[in-house]
This record gives sequence, structure tokens and C-alpha cells, in this order.
Amino acid sequence: MGSWACSLESVQNDIAYRLILASASPARRALLKSAGIDAEVMVSGVDESGVEAADAYTLCLALARMKARTVAAELPADPGILVLGCDSVLAFEGQVFGKPANAEEAAKRWAMMRGRSGVLHTGHHLTGLVSGRQAESVGTTVVHFADVTDAEIEAYVATDEPLNVAGSFTLDGRGGAFVERIEGDPGNVIGLSLPLLRRLLMEMDVSITSLWRTENRAENRA
Repeated sequence: MGSWACSLESVQNDIAYRLILASASPARRALLKSAGIDAEVMVSGVDESGVEAADAYTLCLALARMKARTVAAELPADPGILVLGCDSVLAFEGQVFGKPANAEEAAKRWAMMRGRSGVLHTGHHLTGLVSGRQAESVGTTVVHFADVTDAEIEAYVATDEPLNVAGSFTLDGRGGAFVERIEGDPGNVIGLSLPLLRRLLMEMDVSITSLWRTENRAENRA
């Protein structure tokens, strides 16, 4: 494994890491929890409507960066604190879809998307409070939508689920039945790619295992 692995292990032995999730998304927090990470949540309050970018890829990364940096600025200096900002948008036939403004907009989107495909981009930005180190990237997943009926669209929009998610759909809810298949990481569609997070942590010389709950590490040693 070499000196890099040894130095990484020695650094982690000295620092107790905490992950702060700069997002109000319950789905993102649930993904982290399922991976053994109890992230603390701090909502950034960033006004997403005022952010402009050339394309969906650039936009989601800019928003993720803003969320992480805004929350980081409010926290005390602690070498163990890592702040993660995430943001998702759907690129569909030259348009960029975040959360719909209302039920009518969600229904119109679904009328366009059914039977077609879009690209879901999720920006991830990780920053260390004291070290100042940062790492960021975008997860990309192709989503193929089912050719849903008008009645199905009406019923789905009536649940309010599509009003709370980028692209007006999600995999981890009722909308999962309306996605035929995906190409890429399903977690990325839900809002956070765990493999991508692992790579970002490695760029900052932090192992994802150092964020696991204590009981998880104890179980692995048993």
C-alpha cells in the first residue's frame, strides 16, 4: 500500500471527523445513513433562483459549492469538520429542470419527458474547515422515462412528490415506477453518489471509513 496509506491512517487516528450536510434533503441524509454515516444537517439558505450558469453541469456544481461554503462560514474552526454541499438538476432536450414551481409545471414536464430520456447531474462539493482543502465533482446519470399516461401524470402530481425534487421525479418514491431504466449510479439520481463522495474524500486524504458510526467499525472488527 505504500507510504500514502500509512500517512492517511496516521492522520485519521489523530482527527475525529464529522460530516456536515449542507442540504435539507431527507433522501441525501438517508443515503448517508444507509452507508453508516450519521451526517449533521445545516441548511444553507442559498437563493438558488439567482444563480445562472451556461449549462446543467456547471449550474449544479456552482450551487453545491455555494451551499457548502455558506454553511462552512457559519461553523467554528475544527479540523475534523467536513462540509458537503450537493445539488441536482435534470438536463432535458436543451432545458435545465430543477424543482418545479408548481403542480402545473410538474405536469407539463412529465408530458414532455414521458417515453424519452434526460441526464440527471448532481454536483458535489466537499470542503475542510481548517485545512481549507476542497474537492468537487459532478455525478451524471442517464434516466429513461416510461411512457406514462395522462391519468398517471395527474395522479403522481397530486401526491406532491414531484414538487419537491429536481426534474419532478425521484427513484426512491412513487416516481420510481415511472423510470424504465438508468445508466449510472442510482444514488446520484436520488441526490448523492456514495462512490463519488468516497473519491472526493480520498482527494482530501480522508477515508470514508473514518466517517462510519462507531458501532459499524466495532461490528466490522468482530
